[in-house]
Amino acid sequence: MRLSTITHLAYAVTLVLTAISASTFILSARSASQERTAIQQHLEVDDLAEELAVIAESRTDEARLYVMRGDEQHLARFYVDDDQEGHLEGSIAKLSGIGISPEEKTMFDRIRNAADAIDAIEKEAISTYRAGQRNDAQQALFGDEHYRLQTELLKQVEEVRASITARSQAVVDEAKARSDFFGNIAKSMLVLTALMFLAVLYFVLSRRVALPLIRMSNVVTRLARQEYDVEVLDDGRRDEIGEMNHAIQIFRNNGLERERLDAERRKDQRMKDLMLQMMHRVQACQNQEELSDVVSRFMPQIFPDAPGHLFIIKEQGSTLHSRGQWLDPLASELHFSIDDCWALRRGRPHLSEPDGDDVICHHIHMAQNSNLCIPLTALGDIVGLLYLETSVGNHTSQADRLYFELLAENVGLAVANLQLRQRLVGMAKRDALTGLLNRRSLDEALNRLTENPGTPLACLMIDIDYFKRFNDQFGHDAGDAVMQYVARILLEVVGEKGDVFRFGGEEFTVLLPGTTEIDAENVAERLRHAVERAPLSYRGRLLDPVTISLGISTSPQGGTISSVLEQADRALLAAKRNGRNQWIKDEMSEQA
Repeated sequence: MRLSTITHLAYAVTLVLTAISASTFILSARSASQERTAIQQHLEVDDLAEELAVIAESRTDEARLYVMRGDEQHLARFYVDDDQEGHLEGSIAKLSGIGISPEEKTMFDRIRNAADAIDAIEKEAISTYRAGQRNDAQQALFGDEHYRLQTELLKQVEEVRASITARSQAVVDEAKARSDFFGNIAKSMLVLTALMFLAVLYFVLSRRVALPLIRMSNVVTRLARQEYDVEVLDDGRRDEIGEMNHAIQIFRNNGLERERLDAERRKDQRMKDLMLQMMHRVQACQNQEELSDVVSRFMPQIFPDAPGHLFIIKEQGSTLHSRGQWLDPLASELHFSIDDCWALRRGRPHLSEPDGDDVICHHIHMAQNSNLCIPLTALGDIVGLLYLETSVGNHTSQADRLYFELLAENVGLAVANLQLRQRLVGMAKRDALTGLLNRRSLDEALNRLTENPGTPLACLMIDIDYFKRFNDQFGHDAGDAVMQYVARILLEVVGEKGDVFRFGGEEFTVLLPGTTEIDAENVAERLRHAVERAPLSYRGRLLDPVTISLGISTSPQGGTISSVLEQADRALLAAKRNGRNQWIKDEMSEQA
């Protein structure tokens, strides 16, 4: 309720209470006036009755004195009193019509009758006295009948006075009670009016103005300090204070919206900064392991609510493998074919949802979230997949989708660059025919090992026996097949114990770092046996068994690392001279 409405209502109530108070005061004054009127009537009637008794007694005395003395003055006074008595009786008759009860009227009639009877006796006695019958006149005025009537008159006068006194007292008491009643009501209305005024004043100033203003002052102070989390109490008021509260609420909401926009702007700026840092580091990666580590570190910072995988396709393959993950994604398989992902089939992002309208990728086996697949492409070729999970209903915004695709584009280019670099490195360090490390790689490996001269090293020089006959009988393609066959066996047997190199022509070199002489001999025997026992066919024709000769040298027992290659080659020549299909240690190693 508005303050103006409250004050108007309070003013109206005050007017009503004041009117009631004035009316009760008027009624109280009227009751007091009635009380005074009743008292005045009582006094008048009482005086008239008293005066009537006095006049009757005075007339009797004058009549008696006249018949006793014969003085005419007494007779004159008797008639004067008689006139006064008539006048009083007229006043009593008038009062009996407006101010006395029927019982009192009856009493006045009795008084009048008694007075008339006495008057008749006295007048008769005066007439008798004038007729010369003095004794008879005196006997009449002093007789029992006259005495009885006079006594009855006085008695009636006392009864009338007592009745009038009782009735007047009752009227006075009633008027006084009514006056007191209305007076109390008037006083109560005045007190209530004062309390109403004080209550309205306290309510308006304290409860409706002062207290809300104090609260609003605290709220405005906190809002001025940009503490927009402060609560603005909306008590549903529709007055000026309510309008101020509403204005403060609008200001707070605007501040919250401004703060939200600033937070989004800061978040977007931080996201862009992180994306820029990620792109710079992605472009500087030297291999896929570094690339996977960079993506796995930055993606949770850029998108903290989106677990995911980085899938990369092996060169000349159709299977994707997870090379990095973040925030524990659950839905996708770690290895799957290109055909299992609709994004890779279509070459564009694809969203899989459990209750969505679109199809779900086959590599997603637990579709409880929204799953977004973004292909990694470079120069029109698909090199991998960026996979992300978000909770159902928490769809990424259009801006986030653009960021995802931008990151996917940069990561795809980085993967393609790494693969291209690996191909170029492979072309520079590996033999094109066998896929083994080439002579250049062998020299680099020996140079690295030379930096740690105390490290044990075994070197095997290998030559295919009678290799020229394969070229002569079946052509150079068959010779290439034999070299590829031998290279594959060498890689399988050596495994992670060392590295296999193509030295040149049909010769191969094996470096076994940290290997003792006895272990090197075991490896040499296994290689010789594996090559000899493995069948080889070319174009559906089984070729003659292939054998190899091996020379073994070790360091530091047999010499320095820089000389092991020469020593192993010398031992190989010895093996070939001694009949081939065997291994021989370098003579200097035996002497040592």
